[in-house]
Amino acid sequence: MGDVQQRVSKTSAMAAGAKGGAPHRGQKVLFGAALAALGVVFGDIGTSPLYALKTVFLLDGGAVRAEQEDVFGVISLMFWSVTIIVSIKYLGILMRADNDGEGGVMALAALAKRLYGRSVSRTGTLLIIGIVGVSLFYGDSIITPAISVLSAVEGLHVAAPAISHMVLPIAAVILVILFVVQRYGTGKVGVLFGPVMVLWFAVLAAAGLTMVVQYPAVLLGLSPTYAVTFIVSHPTVSFIALGAVVLVITGAEALYADMGHFGRSPIRRAWFFLVFPALIINYLGQAALILHNPAARANPFFLLIPEWGRLPVVILATVATVIASQAVISGAFSLSRQAVQLGLLPPLTIRQTSKREGGQIYLPAINFLLFIGVIAVMFAFGSSDRLSTAYGISVTGALVVDTVLLLLVARPLWHWAPWKIVLAAIAFGGLELAFLAGNLFKIINGGWVPLLIAGAVILVMTTWRRGRALVQQDRQRKEGSLADFIEEVRKENLPRVPGIAIFPHPNKETTPLALRANVKHNHILHEHVIIVSIMTAQVPHVPPEEAFVYDDLGYADDGIEHLSIRFGFSDKPDIPRALRAACRAGVLPLDAANFKKASYFISRGAIRTTRTQSMIRWRRSLFVGLAHNAADPAARFGLPALRTVTMGSDVEI
Repeated sequence: MGDVQQRVSKTSAMAAGAKGGAPHRGQKVLFGAALAALGVVFGDIGTSPLYALKTVFLLDGGAVRAEQEDVFGVISLMFWSVTIIVSIKYLGILMRADNDGEGGVMALAALAKRLYGRSVSRTGTLLIIGIVGVSLFYGDSIITPAISVLSAVEGLHVAAPAISHMVLPIAAVILVILFVVQRYGTGKVGVLFGPVMVLWFAVLAAAGLTMVVQYPAVLLGLSPTYAVTFIVSHPTVSFIALGAVVLVITGAEALYADMGHFGRSPIRRAWFFLVFPALIINYLGQAALILHNPAARANPFFLLIPEWGRLPVVILATVATVIASQAVISGAFSLSRQAVQLGLLPPLTIRQTSKREGGQIYLPAINFLLFIGVIAVMFAFGSSDRLSTAYGISVTGALVVDTVLLLLVARPLWHWAPWKIVLAAIAFGGLELAFLAGNLFKIINGGWVPLLIAGAVILVMTTWRRGRALVQQDRQRKEGSLADFIEEVRKENLPRVPGIAIFPHPNKETTPLALRANVKHNHILHEHVIIVSIMTAQVPHVPPEEAFVYDDLGYADDGIEHLSIRFGFSDKPDIPRALRAACRAGVLPLDAANFKKASYFISRGAIRTTRTQSMIRWRRSLFVGLAHNAADPAARFGLPALRTVTMGSDVEI
């Protein structure tokens, strides 16, 4: 346990230095990273003023009244929710629980597994918790772009009523463009969007400050006593209000999930110096407007803007909500890669979009599925008001999952005393469970949509994990012992041909099916045969000195060798590059230049279903479908197409 803690502390420090703006990189680099983070990370939570307060006062036919007691109570709830959940929990505590610089529920679950590595039952439970958390995040990733973009474009109802009938088509075109540009990478998108978000938060602050200066008494609403009074005096109404108050913290999980893209320090600085103050000032301004003009609760954000500035702000808000969508899309990419590396999803095509930041990636399949889901949800609900009934359940569920994992890692990682854990459970868990309870009534009115999405993701992940284990069992039976195979080959004295043959294979106990097939049908062996096993460590990055383990498999003269390569779950598993690195490190007794002509043999055969009772029939069919659509191993491992051969035999499940 001590070694794990030391390694976590070391990697966290490295991440903070490498990605968080270490002094030697200069303040200029840190400013640039913070600006880019503004363009990707804060879009979701930064556009909540468009719909959060409006939704509170429209819920249940206006149960929350536009009177001082209710308005101050709601503002107090909003302020302290953002402070406790976002500022303290995520930016103050959870970002210290990074997994070698990576954040998000999967990285947190992987960190917890490392800390409890000796307890098999507990690590299994942690994995299930992680699956639930990432599944809820996917539900949020589909709802957020739809409601964010729609809420902005709907500003046309106030700014330009003549073209308000074009809201849905305009929103659809914007979302198409957003998903198309994903292939260029979050770094390029962030640099482009960063200045826009600076302008957006400046407008939020300026618009809110105008009303706050006119009605400074609204600042009293920041006192926690108003939240307590509101809850005690109107328990039913406050319970209903919680279902909408949670909208002010949507995007908190995305802040954590996107930490691997930009680092901890840039995100924290951008939040405390710009985002947090701008959001609170704008909410205060909207509250002051509602108190002064109760009719403004129909759309307090846009009515806060002078009439001459509404159309420009609609355009700016639309761009900002595109950036909000970017935040959850980037988070979905990061979590998907972590799920693939941890064996919870089939291999997917992952494209690195930055040479400097390992966390900046693009997953075409995930991008396409998110796009289909977002467009379908947007047209099905038709407006942001209707979508708000589906929003909140997946968000609050993901918050609760993160808190559970936080409480589990706090003691072994930071040596928290029991009273600290209890306090965190009450402060974070109690508030988030209240939010979750307040959103349960939304299920029948659309809240079932993100739950259905989360359920589908859980089904896919658990099916893939179970099916993968069954396939591995059948393959091991057909592969046979590698040691016995080597003895047989030595006795047969097969002809050797010049060159290097590389066989990717999970272990060194069994024989690669492609190697067996090559010997059986071609009756030859290459001069050098290297069996390569890829292992995914439960850390994002593995240093070179810990990446390779060489084994001559008992004989130094037969040219049959084994090399284990450890990749972090944020590393690209490029086998040719790793082999050359192993040669340069002196691990492999070969010249790195020889691998320019090496041949690669992939063990791959058709997966056939049987009548066994190991898995329900429809789940077997689902697994086979997932396997058929998995990424090509040659592309996944960076193998050269012209020097890669696929051989093997059928595998049964």
